[in-house]
Amino acid sequence: MNHGAAMKLFNMRDETTRRQVFWLLKRLTSYSLWAKKRDDWEIFARAYENAVKTWPSSQPEQMLADNLPRIYGILSAYNKGLDELRRGYRFVWRQDEAFDQALTDYHVVAKYLYPDGDYWERGIQEAPYPPKVEALNLLMRRSEYVGEHAACEVPASGRATAHFTAAGALLNPKAYVFPFYQLSFPVFPEVLPAVPQPTNVVVRSGDTVPIDGIWEPVTITRGKVLGLIPVGATSSENVGCFNYLVQGTRAPRMTGAFNESSGHAEDIDVSWCLLWKDDRYTDGLIPDESEYFLTAPETTSYIEPDTVIPAVRTGEACPATGHWQAKGHPEHQVHVVKGAVMPDLVIKDWSDAGKVHYVEWTLLRQDKEGR
Repeated sequence: MNHGAAMKLFNMRDETTRRQVFWLLKRLTSYSLWAKKRDDWEIFARAYENAVKTWPSSQPEQMLADNLPRIYGILSAYNKGLDELRRGYRFVWRQDEAFDQALTDYHVVAKYLYPDGDYWERGIQEAPYPPKVEALNLLMRRSEYVGEHAACEVPASGRATAHFTAAGALLNPKAYVFPFYQLSFPVFPEVLPAVPQPTNVVVRSGDTVPIDGIWEPVTITRGKVLGLIPVGATSSENVGCFNYLVQGTRAPRMTGAFNESSGHAEDIDVSWCLLWKDDRYTDGLIPDESEYFLTAPETTSYIEPDTVIPAVRTGEACPATGHWQAKGHPEHQVHVVKGAVMPDLVIKDWSDAGKVHYVEWTLLRQDKEGR
């Protein structure tokens, strides 16, 4: 993601942006969201196991039984993590702990869900899955949320930086669209609570985080004798997106501006100021968190294709985000984002060998703008 562009679109000094990011970070670290992830994962696990056991061996689509131990291991990790979180223990997001491990294993399952050479190569899905497999894929994706790794520990070693440098990683609708699937954009409540005033709890990158909660990256300027700020006072200025930091972890660095001479973005040390201490669930009670699962107004997420949008061929730029169908091959559909290159198609011939075809694509269903 182009962090500079994201910062222009979603300025962390804008009050609405600040409120939305604050609300999203509370949602992504809530008991209710992780309980829903767990329940949706169990539905997928049962469906996957059923496919392994009952799909006839005569059909070409077969699901790997080897995935089942990892799939049920993820379910166990969710159960273990929820048992701790419901008592207010948030170490479950630390490296190799329950929720961190669940997310790590999830990406392995997603990567190897259907490693068939006609649809997959070197861990990357290359074509839309067959309908039966896609149904399982959609069940699996129901447990996935953009930003779900918000509270996961950033490794103290290496070049790892804070999960969110710019708010666009959470607020840009494009962050929710992937080559072959799309995740739901969150529905915000009509009135978003104000962001708390900064506390006097401040740590630097590399320091141990003393409190679970939402922190703001800032630069702190000391007062000068001739300045407008009283001598000894300080002022702070936002330098990026809020992040959720877990007690006992190391405060991370941030990804800075792109350096033209080095050819990459520089990692920078920042000060982290505590905005909100997370003490949810420490009393053993789970409050009403239904606001995190509001449904959108009665409008469809899609619109009829614009009649002026022409068919395009393999290799051409996609003129509109939506679902496209290969001409002459109605069973082959793909979701493509505007500006991306239209794909080719691998089709088996009479000898059962896969051949690459350059095809013409027509728009079936166009995504509504802003979704």
